[in-house]
Parts: sequence; C-alpha cells; structure tokens
Amino acid sequence: MIRHFSTQGNLLKRYIGVTDEPLCEEGKCKIVNMNYPPVDAVFASPLMRCVETAKLIYPNQVPVFYKDFKECDFGDFENKNYLELANHPEYQVWINSGGTLPFPNGENPVDYKNRSVVAYENMVEESLRNNYKIVAMVVHGGTIMSILDRYSHPHKDYYHWQVGNGNGYVFEIEEVEGRITNICCIL
Repeated sequence: MIRHFSTQGNLLKRYIGVTDEPLCEEGKCKIVNMNYPPVDAVFASPLMRCVETAKLIYPNQVPVFYKDFKECDFGDFENKNYLELANHPEYQVWINSGGTLPFPNGENPVDYKNRSVVAYENMVEESLRNNYKIVAMVVHGGTIMSILDRYSHPHKDYYHWQVGNGNGYVFEIEEVEGRITNICCIL
C-alpha cells in the first residue's frame, strides 16, 4: 500500500479529499529517493494524484482503478487547513468528536472506512482470480488507514497507520482469515 506523492494542497496541510489536484513538482521528486518492490499488478484510486504516482512508480504497468479507493469527501472542510478552519464552529465540534462525526456536507467517516474496506476485499478477490502474488495499491492515506484498522494483526487502530506521501506498507495476507500480517513500513 503506497500513499500518493504530494500535491500542493498536501504541502499546505489542507484536507484534500475529493479535490482532484495533480502532484506538485516537489512531490514528483520524491521518487528519486524511494525503492518500491516489483509487482504483478497495480491497483489505484482514479484521482489524479494516485494515477500520476502509479505511473511514476510503475511506468510499465497499467493500473486497475477502483472508484471506492477515492479519499473521503471532507465536505465543508475540503481544501482548507486547520488554520483556515480554526474559527469554524463545526470544525471544533468535529475535532472534539475525535474525528468520528460526519463531515458537514461531506461523508460519514464510518461509510468512508467501509467503502475502502469493501474495495480492498474486491481487489484481493480479483488478485486471487488472476493469480497475482504481489500487487501494489496506490491510494490515499485514509484508505490505507481504513484497511489496516480493519485487517491488521496484531490490531492497531485507524490513526496508528498514518503515513506520509510516497510512503506506505508492505505486508502479507493470510489466506484463511484475510488478516494482514508481517507489516513493514516503506520509507
């Protein structure tokens, strides 16, 4: 699982969910310092930042896009950072909830996590049908966190799995129970 490289919004610490912005030049340069494993297939979110990242990392692969790998819709908080939201009363209520409340005019975090997990399960089934042994996912930080929150063994909660742009995790999937084990960071 690889989180896409940086966009300008990421550098400004904005909530970039459904905003479909491209990678910034600084983000594209990160590939020089990274070493990603070879894979049989690449699965990705269809948002521009993931598409561009997948092409940079795996230029000889044609990604398979899963629409439900898209990032959360942050609603009224979309494309704003915490400084811009500091005086927004609904933002403080959302923060005080530990990020569990639905985003005003956006997506419910529970629904977002569930759709990410279902897309992951579909990707695993597709990979097994096609006899893929090693696959890459180029997705969003929240997508990674949702999947690992559900399947990590030993279990760690959602916020434990935060990862920087261009970073991610390599892991194994247990065939019988589908648990994700032997998790290692890609730095």
